[in-house]
Parts: sequence; C-alpha cells; structure tokens
Amino acid sequence: MNTQTGSKTKATVWVVENGKMRLRQDHLTTEEPLEIRLVPLQKTIAVTMRTPGADFELAAGFLYGEGIVSCREDIRRISYCVDELEDGEQRYNIVNVELRDGLIPDLQPLERHFYTNSACGVCGKASLEALRLRGCPVISSGLKVTPEIIYSLPDKLRAAQGIFMATGGLHAAATFDAQGQLLNLREDVGRHNALDKLIGSALLSDELPLNNHIVLVSGRSSFEILQKSTTAGVPIVCSVSAPSSLAVSVAKEFGITLIGFLRGERFNVYTGWDRIVMKG
Repeated sequence: MNTQTGSKTKATVWVVENGKMRLRQDHLTTEEPLEIRLVPLQKTIAVTMRTPGADFELAAGFLYGEGIVSCREDIRRISYCVDELEDGEQRYNIVNVELRDGLIPDLQPLERHFYTNSACGVCGKASLEALRLRGCPVISSGLKVTPEIIYSLPDKLRAAQGIFMATGGLHAAATFDAQGQLLNLREDVGRHNALDKLIGSALLSDELPLNNHIVLVSGRSSFEILQKSTTAGVPIVCSVSAPSSLAVSVAKEFGITLIGFLRGERFNVYTGWDRIVMKG
C-alpha cells in the first residue's frame, strides 16, 4: 500500500540482504500528471508528469520556455483549478494560467507537449528551427569561470537536494553565480520540469535573463534543457552525464558553453570552451 505525502510517497518494501528478507517502510518520489490550462481560452496546452511542488513556477517556466510569455507582466494570475461540481474543491493537478489582456499566443508549437513524460519531450531538427524562428539571440555573456569552480558544483547540488536524500529518485536543476555559490535549486522527477521550476521562479521574481549564471542539471543534457536555457539567457550549462547531439547543436548555435560528464575533477566541454579560464 502506498500513502501519498506531497513530493514523497510512503511505500512498504521487502528488502533482500545477505540471504534474508525483511519488511520496512520506504519513500518514493511522487509522480503525478499536471495539466496546464490557459484562461480564458479554457484550453489545455500541456500535460506533464511531475513531482508535486512549485507547480506555479513549473507552469510559468514552461510558458516562458515555449515563448507563450516573455515577461512576468504577461501572466496576470496562476491558480489551481476549482471544481464547481464538487463543492468548490481545488484540483491540485490542474493549473490555470490567466494571461494579460490582449495577449493572443500562438499555440501551434505546443502540440508536441500535449503529453510530456518525465524523461523528455518530443525533440528533433524541426524544434531547432522553431527556436531560430523565435528570434532567440546568441548569448554574449562575458562570464568566465575556472575549472575548480565547475568541479565544485555537483557536491553542492547533492548537498542541497532534500527530497533526493529521502527518495533517491529525483532530478535537480540549480543556478550558481560566477564564484560557484548556489543561488537556487528545484527538484522533480523530470529534468526538464526541474529546470522549468527554476526558470519559472526567476521569471516570477523578475530575475531573468540569467546571463551571469551557471546552470547544473542532474542526468544528461537534452534538447529541451538547452532550449529552456537558451530562452533564459544562460551562458554555461553543465550536466553530470552526456549531452545529446541536438543539445550540442543548440549550444553551438546560441553561444552556450555546454559541459558534460562533470564528475570529480574532470569534465568535457562540447561548445564555448573560451569561458573556461585555465591556469598557467
């Protein structure tokens, strides 16, 4: 039997160790769908599997990354859906986003997101072309860092991952400054959701663009990670695993320093090596 407790879910598991079996309580990362609706269009634009928590930031970051909104003022209000047929009960898996008056978004690019799983959305060269057509500028930030700063980031990320420590099954995205200080962190069952929450937090706090920040994501760097980072103006994107070929293409085209396989005192630089300052 499972008992849901927000971002964590209690579960009974049987542990087999040294030839013996025992029963104990464990925690799992909660995974539930979140439906994002635009008001007053009453139109569902995306359904994503996510870990509950920071849902408004997730919705805001998603809309920003897809070009539906360009600033905090484009969003008038974000709220959970209220089911009028169920005595006004709030439905925490449906978020309504009310846009400012007069904003009529182009929703066609969102068709690929009608259902997005926790791993990655639909990617491809057509998506790269759509990013070009949106007019995203090449990131010209003068941010430069030493290898030692990059080396230090994964340990700081893990130390701040509260839910991961309890469940062992969660991704994270975090921003750091030029000195490697952790500025913000969000967790989710999906890497791209964690980054949406992170960027959504910056959007709602009027902190965009993130042109003096480093972003680190757990897992690999996919197209969507680079797409979202590009729209947020992030000059350096790091991951602990490999990037995809399309992620490298996006980073190269939009001037992002892309770092992968960041483990211990080693990493690969796929694009933008000139932002890494070597000693001697």
